[in-house]
Amino acid sequence: MRKRKGDKIDGWVVLDKPVGLGSTPAVGKVRRLFGAQKAGHGGTLDPLASGVLPIALGEATKTVPFVMDGRKEYRFTLCFGEARSTEDLEGDVTATSDVRPDDRAIRAALAAFVGTIEQTPPAFSALKIEGKRAYDLARAGEVVELKPRPVSIERLELVGRPDADHADFVVSCGKGTYIRSLGRDLAQALGSVGHLSFLRRTAAGPFREEAAISLSKLEALGHIPALLGALAPVGTALDDIPALALTEAQADRLRQGQPVLLTRDVPPSGALVRAEAGSRLVALVRSDGVALKPVRVFNL
Repeated sequence: MRKRKGDKIDGWVVLDKPVGLGSTPAVGKVRRLFGAQKAGHGGTLDPLASGVLPIALGEATKTVPFVMDGRKEYRFTLCFGEARSTEDLEGDVTATSDVRPDDRAIRAALAAFVGTIEQTPPAFSALKIEGKRAYDLARAGEVVELKPRPVSIERLELVGRPDADHADFVVSCGKGTYIRSLGRDLAQALGSVGHLSFLRRTAAGPFREEAAISLSKLEALGHIPALLGALAPVGTALDDIPALALTEAQADRLRQGQPVLLTRDVPPSGALVRAEAGSRLVALVRSDGVALKPVRVFNL
């Protein structure tokens, strides 16, 4: 059996992704720095966006869906007067407008974008159409038609107005929300057109920008074990899931894929629980009201 390339490194790196670097190359750089066998990320960030890109190494990749499904927070600047093909600074100008809404009009328009709304993703996105990425089709000059879909926006606030052409916002939203589309639609609702001139993700699930580390700082750490100090535990992504302490014997059963019968303190049927033995994360388990059945087992 051929040995997988790399070392067994398990945990999360909360990268402060710089502008100009794509999410996939960012993951590759972090993986190579750590020499890790396996890596993934907790939600794509546009090349022209900066901020929180949670990168999972090793066993942490098993918890990626929980970060993908978590709330995201962003700061963004909407530039009025120019629509662009990519809905950010990268694209070609496709329409112009002389309309510059005032603060009062902007604040009045925001309520329509809070809650569950229908949103059409941007043509330049990683969504697939008949097996091909939308951005590849768009770059090839094809007309890309994506269907609107429901997204959840919890909070949207105007926080600054540098000048008549620009407005600064903060937003908290659910999975699958495109901030570029939000900016486009908000500008149109205000009788203008617009694109994003700045976008920064400040939180993704439990990971926040205060805990993020830049690529240059990671590179300066240089090698193991210094790099290991930048790792957050695998279980960080599961912080909002209740924990249950088990004995080592019970933990061994779960590691072998077997259910564990409980005689007391049984979580309600259907509940998802973090099974732990001592300080070690053992598995994600689901209760059927009598026993705990492993959903994800961790080799930590």
